[in-house]
Amino acid sequence: MKNRSVPVDTILPHIVYRDVPEAIAWLSLAFGFVEHYRYGELPDSIGAQVHLGDAWMMLESVKPNSSTPAQLGARTQSLTIFVDDVAAHYTKAKSAGATIVEDLHETIYGELQYAALDFEGHHWLFSRHAKDVSPDAWGAKIATR
Repeated sequence: MKNRSVPVDTILPHIVYRDVPEAIAWLSLAFGFVEHYRYGELPDSIGAQVHLGDAWMMLESVKPNSSTPAQLGARTQSLTIFVDDVAAHYTKAKSAGATIVEDLHETIYGELQYAALDFEGHHWLFSRHAKDVSPDAWGAKIATR
């Protein structure tokens, strides 16, 4: 299903963790991510690529000029991942220890979604298109070209 309010495209975010192997294990258990590859050997230079369906991302070790949200004490981004069975995903994430910050609900813009924090404070939004809603139907103003 398409939803004019929420487009789905490919982007490859780079997310930092203090312990990349721990992040891979946690993201796999709680959110169902699958490791594609890993590189580097020193604890501060490990990186990996993981995916959940068609959502791909890079995990990187914290460097001297970067920090995790937990280290900063602030939210740094929010990542939206589309999953087929968001209700089952919600149950799995909750039972695996993800901090649920937004319970499963349907939004005004046509998404069934929930939000969670991982063990390093990264904000994740898991979603499924529930219905097609035009942006102007919920108050957005479509830009003129």
